[in-house]
Amino acid sequence: MEDEQSATYTVDDALMSSGFGRYQILILSYAGVAWISEAMEMMLLSFVGPSVQLEWNLTAHQESMITSVVFVGELIGAYSWGVISDNYGRRQGFLFTAIVMSGAGLLSAFAPNYASLMALRFLVGIGLGGGPVLSSWFLEFVPAPTRGRWMVIFSVFWTVGTIFEASLAWAVMPTFGWRWLLALSSVPSFLLLLFYAITPESPRFLCMKGRITEAVDVLEKMARLNNVPMPSGRLVSDKNIELDEVSESATLLASAAAGSDGGGKEEEENDNIKEDEGSNFGGIKSVSKLLSPKLFRATVLLWLAFFGNAFSYYGIVLLTSELSNGNRICAKEEVESIHSNDSSLYKNVFISSFAEIPGSLASALMVDRVGRKLSMATMLFTACVFLFPLVFSQADILTGISLFGARLCISASFSIMYIYAPEIYPTSVRTTGIGVASSVGRIGGILCPLVAVALVHNCQQTAAILLFELVVFLSGVAVMFFPFETKGTRLNDTEADLN
Repeated sequence: MEDEQSATYTVDDALMSSGFGRYQILILSYAGVAWISEAMEMMLLSFVGPSVQLEWNLTAHQESMITSVVFVGELIGAYSWGVISDNYGRRQGFLFTAIVMSGAGLLSAFAPNYASLMALRFLVGIGLGGGPVLSSWFLEFVPAPTRGRWMVIFSVFWTVGTIFEASLAWAVMPTFGWRWLLALSSVPSFLLLLFYAITPESPRFLCMKGRITEAVDVLEKMARLNNVPMPSGRLVSDKNIELDEVSESATLLASAAAGSDGGGKEEEENDNIKEDEGSNFGGIKSVSKLLSPKLFRATVLLWLAFFGNAFSYYGIVLLTSELSNGNRICAKEEVESIHSNDSSLYKNVFISSFAEIPGSLASALMVDRVGRKLSMATMLFTACVFLFPLVFSQADILTGISLFGARLCISASFSIMYIYAPEIYPTSVRTTGIGVASSVGRIGGILCPLVAVALVHNCQQTAAILLFELVVFLSGVAVMFFPFETKGTRLNDTEADLN
C-alpha cells in the first residue's frame, strides 16, 4: 500500500498506458477540422486573386499583395498565439484564432473595395497564425512510439482541405464568383467554435503550470474513454522532478557545509526555479529561451528550413496557375489572357492538390523508419530534381508532372517539419518555438508572390525557377545540420531534459 502511495508517474507514462484510443481520435478530429480550415483559407488565394484583379482592374502587384498581406498577418499571429498558448493554455490560443479567422473570413465576402478586402484578409492571416497551436495541442496527447505516424495522419487533413477547396472553387467560382467562395470557406472555422466547449486542456501544459489536479482529471477521462486503467501513484512532471533534484542537491550542499543557513539556500534555489515562471512580457523571456545555448543551433536552422519550405510550397501552389498563364502571355503577349476564367485553372490546381496524398504516404513510410532529418532532406533534394526541367519552358504535360512531383516532395517535407519542430522544444516554450518558426516561414510566404511569381509575370521563368532551386537546396542543407534526431524520443517538459 505504501509502495502505491509513494509511486509516481509522468504524463508520458499515462499516454503510454492509454495508447492511441477513442479519446485521441476525438482530439485528432477537432484539430483536423482546424487544419482543413487553414488549408482552405490558404488555397483560396490561388483563385480569389485572379478574379478580384479582373473585377476591380488591379495591377499585378496589387493582386500579389492580396496574398502577401495574409502572410503578414500570419507572421504576427503565429508569434502572438504561440506566446499566449505557452502562458495561458493551448485552448485559449486556438479559441481566439477560431474567432478571428471565422469572423474576418466571412466578412471578407462582403468587402466593398480593395482596401477593406486587404484589411480583412490581414485579420484572417492573424487567425491562421494559430495553426501551430493546434498541432502542438494534438501532439501532446500522442504516445511517443506512434507520434510520427499519427502526426503524418494529422497532416493529411491539410491535404483534404486543399482538395476540398479546389473542388469548391471549381463548383462555385464559375457561377457564383469569389465572394461565395470566401463565405463558404469560412464554415469550418465556425465548427471549431461550436465544439470548443468540449475540448480539454493539454495535460502537459497543466503539469508545467503546476495544475496537477486538473491534469489528473484530463488523464482520468482519457483512460475511461479508452477503457484502460490509470498508472498507479501520483502524477509528477519534469518540473517537479527538477525541483526535487535541486532541493536534494541544496540539502546535501548545506549538510556538507554544516552551516545554519543551509535551509535558506535550499529555499533560494527553489525560489529561483519558480521565478522562471514569472514575468514574460511580450514573450521576450520565451524567445530568449529559444536562443539559449542548448537550443540556439536547432532554432536558427529550423527558422531557415521553415522559410525555405514555406517559400517553396506556396510558390509551387501559385505557380500551378501563374506559370501556364505566364507562358501564354510571354508567347502571345495578350494581357487579357492573364487570368482566363475557363475551367483549366481549377482543374490544374485540383489535380496538383492530389500530389499531397502520395506526399503524405511517403512521409508516413519514412518518418518513423529513417528518422525526421533524413526524411526531410531526401524530400527537399528530390524536389530540386523535379523543379530543374522548369528552368526552361516545357510542354504543358511536362510542366504539370514537374509541379506535381515538386509539390509531392515539398508537402512531405513540410509535414515532417511540423512533426519535428514541436519535438525539439520543451513544453514551456513549445508553441512559442513553433510560432516563431512559423512566423519566419510566413516571411517566405510574403516574399514568394512578390519576388518569384513576379518574375514569371515578367517573362523571367528561368530566374524564378533557379531561385526556387536555390531556396529548396539550402533548406535541405539546413536540415542536414539539425543537432537532434527525435524519432521515438519522449517530449521534454523543461530545458534541463534536452540532450
